[in-house]
Amino acid sequence: MPRHIRAIAVQPQWFIYNFFTAAAFRRWMRLQLDAARPHLHPTWPNLVVLTELNGLPLVLRGAHLTALARTFEQAAAIMFLLHLPAALPILWREKVSPIRALQLARAQANTTLYLRVCQQLAREYGVYLVCGSAPTPHFWYEGQQLRRSSELYNQTHIFSPSGALLGSADKVHLTPDEQRGGVDLSAGRLSDLRVFPTPAGDLGVAISLDAFRPDVTACLQAQGCTVLLQPDANGSPWSAPEGLPPDPAHQRDQPQAWLDSSWAVTHTGRVRYAVNPMVVGNLFNLSFDGQSAITGPAAEAATPQSYAMTAPRPGFLALMPWLSDNNAQLHEQQLHEHRLDEHHLHELRQLGRQRAAHSGHPQENRYLTGAISADLHLPDSELAAPAPTPHEQALEGLLAGKADTALRRDTLRPLWLPLGLLATTVAITALIRRYRR
Repeated sequence: MPRHIRAIAVQPQWFIYNFFTAAAFRRWMRLQLDAARPHLHPTWPNLVVLTELNGLPLVLRGAHLTALARTFEQAAAIMFLLHLPAALPILWREKVSPIRALQLARAQANTTLYLRVCQQLAREYGVYLVCGSAPTPHFWYEGQQLRRSSELYNQTHIFSPSGALLGSADKVHLTPDEQRGGVDLSAGRLSDLRVFPTPAGDLGVAISLDAFRPDVTACLQAQGCTVLLQPDANGSPWSAPEGLPPDPAHQRDQPQAWLDSSWAVTHTGRVRYAVNPMVVGNLFNLSFDGQSAITGPAAEAATPQSYAMTAPRPGFLALMPWLSDNNAQLHEQQLHEHRLDEHHLHELRQLGRQRAAHSGHPQENRYLTGAISADLHLPDSELAAPAPTPHEQALEGLLAGKADTALRRDTLRPLWLPLGLLATTVAITALIRRYRR
């Protein structure tokens, strides 16, 4: 018997102040579920999918001074100095970079906050919640002792309407900004990817770039995935060139490149449906832009449509508009009338640059937010739920409050504490003087 579900992709805008306190983060996450609320079906299972790396800026928690920074690198340096007593031993002992040491020093507290907020929202709104993703190490128990890895993954988590943790998944293919020299994350293993059968579909996770990669989508297809989940945080203006490996010199517009991800997966029939939410907004010197989409069989799409700067096509069940101003609407109308030329493409690229970080334009950081939804029609599942991993069992311990203090506290000898505070004061004073000039 076919099943009917409602899939919802939320497109939020993030600001640094959403992450300065736990209360601010809870409010920001709740606003996303509030955006999804009008789309919820009263009787069908509801699947709500949030965006990639929406837990990354939690590294800013407790550091309002980072608002003085102009770049993410400056903000991270301030955070490292503020947390020097905890981060420096990790840096020395585990031989990791400063940015990873900072994230690992805060990993247990931030992971616990992130998971508990998502669990509470899944219960309160009665939805299957795909949390987006956050930098998360692997945890496990040795006896009663909680341990964590020195690796740090771009990881998503899925909760049921009862608040049960159904599973987690690591991103396999990382962008240059996620690798060493950027936020220094670790690549997940293709062999660890699993499909999670639920009343809201047999769910497979392909975070951002993973949905472009045939090895990931083929792995999930072979396991019976019917709904591909593609949480996304595209770190550049939507109208900018793609420039990603394996050919960074390849200069396709990003909307054209994005057709190679979830739309291509469903258009070719490898997976029946895909849900691709995208975050927007400028953080320091970083710009995040895109169009959230839900794709599926061409026969179920009411009218042809597509991303900005591309021609209409079947297969988009729901699509977030890119921009709302009149100029953008005019150029998009001309595109849909198949009258797009290089002049219109140039104008659209300009509109994208105007919204980017530090553009100085009146439209800077003016993005569209909201939620989109589509009804998915799926066959009954015959899959068995995968057994929880040691990592997932440890996360359940964090959620239950059984491991809040189990990890060893990383602290420096007393002599280093005043030195760390002195270094912090000097760095912050220099930063303040710089921006008073």
